Amino acid sequence: MNDTVLYHNPRCSKSRGALELLRERGIEPRIVAYLDTPPSVDELTRLQAMLGLPPRAWMRKGEPEYAELGLDDDSLTDAQLIAAMAAHPRLIERPIFVHRGRAVVGRPPERVLELL
Repeated sequence: MNDTVLYHNPRCSKSRGALELLRERGIEPRIVAYLDTPPSVDELTRLQAMLGLPPRAWMRKGEPEYAELGLDDDSLTDAQLIAAMAAHPRLIERPIFVHRGRAVVGRPPERVLELL
């Protein structure tokens, strides 16, 4: 997973913007349409390490699943939050750009340029 990857939702303007910024600089990342092909728990755990953030920091708290699953409970472990993201990929913030063993959430989209 150390290659250049964009966890992408083509319906998201921030995700499309990040992809456009990368392509303008000659970077063609491998696109992971994470809603169609959800990342595994192991893959999300590796992403967490590369992001250097707790899972809650890159979860979409406004999604209905966040409330329905009670994910605002502070007693939940990182492993439980990651399992929820694996089971409900809409909870994963987007886009996430991976490059040379590091990762960043592309919000705003210009953040992806930090890894170049």
